[in-house]
Amino acid sequence: MGDSFRRGLRLGVPYAAVATVLSMSFGVLAVQVGFTPLQAIATSALVFGGSAQFASLAIVGAGGGIPAALGAATLMHSRFLAMGIAMASSLKGGPLRRALEGQATVDSSWATGSRGDGTFDRGLVFGMTAPQYVGWVLGTAAGAYGGGLVGDPEALGLDALFPTFFIGILIADLRRPRARVAAVLGGAVALALVPFTPPGVPVLAASLGALVGLARPGARPAGEEAA
Repeated sequence: MGDSFRRGLRLGVPYAAVATVLSMSFGVLAVQVGFTPLQAIATSALVFGGSAQFASLAIVGAGGGIPAALGAATLMHSRFLAMGIAMASSLKGGPLRRALEGQATVDSSWATGSRGDGTFDRGLVFGMTAPQYVGWVLGTAAGAYGGGLVGDPEALGLDALFPTFFIGILIADLRRPRARVAAVLGGAVALALVPFTPPGVPVLAASLGALVGLARPGARPAGEEAA
């Protein structure tokens, strides 16, 4: 796993740079809506999910309660259910260890670590996620304590980075025949629901499309050891 982990570290550095800038914006906004700097940092350290954290901030900032914010965060991260099922066979140990290892799954690491045959390079996933996690937490700290130095994320165009990133992952999946049906189905469902449903619901519905890949011939059941 050593070589794969080191390669993952190198590949993860550019994503870590983006994560640092985005999380600085989260730190600024979190303090603006009433978080203390330590609460903002703890949120990033525990959640480590940009879409969920920003969705929660939007609800809290609009006067919504904590239950609504938690619900939105859960919906925004519902895609990890399908991603975790797909990756389970490439992790080691029993259910508890696989669950712990699965916490290293983020979008870029998951997409890059896929071998295209239903298995994942475990070391590469871990290596890519490590610098992104560090950047995310440090960026949040800088934003929370740095105040107005970051500015408005929308004015800087930072709000466009997440949608662009997800589109890039979708395009990459369209190039792999085995993932093409799930990618098209998931994308179509999400686009159809965006105008009519609350934030997060399209992601939840689209994630069901990813499960199509598990039903296709040659897919490994969760928990089966990868070769």
